[in-house]
Amino acid sequence: MGRLRLGISGLGRKITDRKQAARNIKTKNIKAPPPAKIRNLELVNRSIGYILIALVGCLFYARMAAAEKETLVYLEYSETLSFDEEKHPDTQLLKGNVRFRHEDALMYCDSAYFYEKTNSLDAFGHVRLLQGDTIAGYGDVLYYDGNSRFARLRNNVRLVHTGTTLTTDSLNYDRRQNIAWYFTGGTIQDSLNTLTSRWGQYTPYNHTALFKTDVRLVNKQFVLTSDTLCYNTQTNIANLVGATHIVYEEETDIYSTLGWYNTRTEESMLLRHSRIVHSDGKSLTGDTIFYDKQKGLGRVHRHMEMRDTIQKASLYGNYGEMYEDSKSGFATDSAMFVDWSEDDYLYMHADTLRTEEIPYRIFRLLERDSLLVDSVLTAQAPDTIWQDTTYRQVRAFYGVRVWRRDLQAVCDSISYNLRDSVMQMMGVPVCWSDNQQLSADRIDIYMKNGTVDYIHGVGGSTAVQKENLEQFNQLSGKEMFAYVRDGELYRIDVNGNAETVFYPKEEDDGEVIGVNRTQSSYVKLYITDQKIDHILFTTATSGTMYPLDEASESITRLAGFFWADSARPVSQNDIFRKTEQVNKPEQKAISATDGEEEKQSEKKNENKGGGKTRKKEKP
Repeated sequence: MGRLRLGISGLGRKITDRKQAARNIKTKNIKAPPPAKIRNLELVNRSIGYILIALVGCLFYARMAAAEKETLVYLEYSETLSFDEEKHPDTQLLKGNVRFRHEDALMYCDSAYFYEKTNSLDAFGHVRLLQGDTIAGYGDVLYYDGNSRFARLRNNVRLVHTGTTLTTDSLNYDRRQNIAWYFTGGTIQDSLNTLTSRWGQYTPYNHTALFKTDVRLVNKQFVLTSDTLCYNTQTNIANLVGATHIVYEEETDIYSTLGWYNTRTEESMLLRHSRIVHSDGKSLTGDTIFYDKQKGLGRVHRHMEMRDTIQKASLYGNYGEMYEDSKSGFATDSAMFVDWSEDDYLYMHADTLRTEEIPYRIFRLLERDSLLVDSVLTAQAPDTIWQDTTYRQVRAFYGVRVWRRDLQAVCDSISYNLRDSVMQMMGVPVCWSDNQQLSADRIDIYMKNGTVDYIHGVGGSTAVQKENLEQFNQLSGKEMFAYVRDGELYRIDVNGNAETVFYPKEEDDGEVIGVNRTQSSYVKLYITDQKIDHILFTTATSGTMYPLDEASESITRLAGFFWADSARPVSQNDIFRKTEQVNKPEQKAISATDGEEEKQSEKKNENKGGGKTRKKEKP
């Protein structure tokens, strides 16, 4: 070091002498070296100075490292000290309240072998290793190397650090890295949780523990099992880095492979398509789940599925929320509801889907031998009982599209009651069954035994059946009932201002005869093999048969007629197809006498201009 300092000072003097020489040369008018060469010399000298300083620093840290390696273990106390060069060469045999010191660590034991030459020791009986005032290690045996600052505790081992206790049979502790680990099974316990595993590592300076193989975390509220787990004893947060199962006994199961779980607040973020399963048959799945167990709230991003195995229904979406207390939830962004309670699944899509569980009570009759003893549950009669149960209700908003094998529908909003299997459609509802299109101001669809039973249309009800591109059989009125059997529409009843337009055919060749338009207070239309079989009218019915070549659109189209087959969902995946909203015409009603009024107008024109009109035959 002395020579290096002299070298640096000598270098400074040489640089000063050169500057003075340059000034002297300039004073004596002697030609001086070019300024560029002087600058280059200065840069070279400065670089040499930096190199020498760096070398000094390296030597300093090298000496520090050497000094650190050479730190000695000191024997501070022992009741007896002996030597046995024959059996234990170069070994000090110590007994009775033995105490060692190494840097800031103290080691206590009943007896020890001290190897002064190798700077190591073996300690036996009531071993204690105290580092500072935060770490305390206990065991039956300690093997300590002072050069590497490496300790091995064996048998009945315990490591205590600021409220955290590690117990095991074998523990290695690297004082240099401040890391302790066990490999034959161990337990780490803090104020809130107890964690066990086959292999474990604890880092005192950041309160972090890593567990592998047969990991188990026990909390008063739940039990967590995993193959790999990171845990912070200060924040009580468990980082899930392997297949993990969290069990709330008889209540909730959580499955995840990546995420974190705050064991104090029971808040968590679960990744990689995690799943939360409740004992009542409901579950929540998604790519990312933010779950608050205490509040009963789950928020899901991407590929959400809210599943109810009791009601046999699922709710999907790329974002959704589930509320456990109210047993409700909603989904948006590619939202879809699936009712799989029957063989034919019902698929429903909308901008937003909401589902909730509605409690209600049913009145049951019981057999005498199955009566409940609890008098609170029994009703007034000894063989009856009120039973509490629930049913699920689904509400869909904006751009609703429904597909099922025997029914398809679109509308603006839907309320679907799974108890009565009733679907209420509002906002320009249109539904299709076979080749029939049904529309009304409001449509209620009733299901029975897993299939559509009948469809009820209220206000501006219209049924349309397509014959070809130009010809449509039509039936309209104030109220409509469409009945379905074996998945096919077989009868339509219309009440109040019933009007029909249909194309009768010859029985032998099926050729269309003309256009028949009628008015009645009540109409029944029967369908066989998706074709009109026959129509029943009330006695007070008026109607006219028009030849095809003389039937104008005012005759062939009822008021409010529209054909929206392009909006019809054709499969379960087609419910996500974006279509223009169906616009129902708001034109005034065209009565069955409009054709007669047209005929009277033509007759007046004939009287004025001498023209003739063709007489229309009545049926």
